[in-house]
Amino acid sequence: TRQQPQCGFSAATVAILDKLVPQYTTVNVLEDPAIREGIKAYANWPTIPQLYIDNEFVGGCDLVKQMLNAGELHQTLGLEAPERTAPEITVSNAAAAAIRDALQHQPGASLHLSIDAGWQHNFSLSPPEGHEIRAESNGVEVLMDLDSVQRASGLSVDIEESLQGKSFLIDNPNAPPPVKEMSARQLKEKMDAGLSLYLFDVRGNGEREKAKIEGARVLDDEAVDFIGGLDKDTTLVFHCHVGGRSQAAGEHFRRMGYSNVYSLAGGIDAWSQQIDSKVPRY
Repeated sequence: TRQQPQCGFSAATVAILDKLVPQYTTVNVLEDPAIREGIKAYANWPTIPQLYIDNEFVGGCDLVKQMLNAGELHQTLGLEAPERTAPEITVSNAAAAAIRDALQHQPGASLHLSIDAGWQHNFSLSPPEGHEIRAESNGVEVLMDLDSVQRASGLSVDIEESLQGKSFLIDNPNAPPPVKEMSARQLKEKMDAGLSLYLFDVRGNGEREKAKIEGARVLDDEAVDFIGGLDKDTTLVFHCHVGGRSQAAGEHFRRMGYSNVYSLAGGIDAWSQQIDSKVPRY
C-alpha cells in the first residue's frame, strides 16, 4: 500500500512515484495469493512490485529506478525532464586521499554516493552504469543517481578517527533535523497558548480505551493523508504510552521531510503524572 509498503523494493517505488505524481493506485497483492501469482504470469515478471502506466507493464523496482535516473520515467508520465545539474559538494583533503587510495585497489570502479529517503548516506565502489550525475571536488569524482542529487547540494565529506578506525564524516545541510523530545509541561504550555501544533496518538484502540489526551488525533490512514497535505515546517507531536513508538512514528515523518517533529517524552504516562492526574495510568 502507498501508506505502508511492506518491502524495501515497494517502498523505493512508492517514494519515486510520490515525488512525481499526486495520485496513483496501489494493489496489495499480499492480501490475495491468486492475484499475487497471477500478476507475475500476466506480466511475465517474477517479482513485485510492478508498475503499470496506461495499462502497460513498465517494470519492477530496479527498472523504475533506471528510468527515473535516465529521465525516461518523466517522459513516460508526460512530465518535464528533470534537472541534471551536478550539485556543489566539498571533499576534504583527507577524504580525497582516502578515496583515491581505495580506488587504486579497485581498477575500473568509481565512487558512488546514494542518499535515501531516510537521509542515510552510503558510499560504494563499482563500475559506472552510465546514467549517474557526476559531481567533482578536490580532484575526486562522485557519482550519484538523480534522487540523491536532489539531496546533495552543499554536502561536505571529511574523515573522522575513532577507536574503530577511520570513517567518512558527512555534513548534509539538506537533511531534516532529528526527532526531538517535547516534555509534557512544554506540550501543555504550547496547547494553552494556542500555538499551532498537531498531536497524534500512535497507540492501538485497546490502549486508547484506557486513557487518552484530550485533543489528540488517532494516527490512522485518514490522519496520514491529512499530514501529507500540511506544510513541511508544521509542528507535529506524537505520543504513545511511554515514548518508544512515538519516536518511531516521528522518525517516519522526519524522513518524509517534516522539520518540526517531536515525540512526547514519557508518553501519556508522563502526561498523567505531570499534567492531568485524571488520565488513568496503566
